[in-house]
Amino acid sequence: MKALVVVEAGICGFQTRIHADSDDTQNVTFTIDSDCQKAQAFGAALVANGPVDGYAEIGAGADGVVLTTAREHLKGCCAACAVPVGAFKVMQVAAGVALPKDVTLRIGTE
Repeated sequence: MKALVVVEAGICGFQTRIHADSDDTQNVTFTIDSDCQKAQAFGAALVANGPVDGYAEIGAGADGVVLTTAREHLKGCCAACAVPVGAFKVMQVAAGVALPKDVTLRIGTE
């Protein structure tokens, strides 16, 4: 299954497009295009790891390939970037373990 998520990361103004593809509904390959250099580095590292086992990622949670790779490349103010969440969610859709549904964060002051 093929899936796509477009992440508008917030105040930085960067957009990241994450394509996830799985021919066997388990192993997922990524293509990540971004205006952000850090998101590009995250994407390149994720692609270099090869296909990601979508089922294993769910079990591993924060210790899986996607989020571990994100922690290695998205530091400082980018540590809370929405791109890794987008990658994890689109991986689930491509692996057939979740249905596509938008995730929304509305951030403001009180």
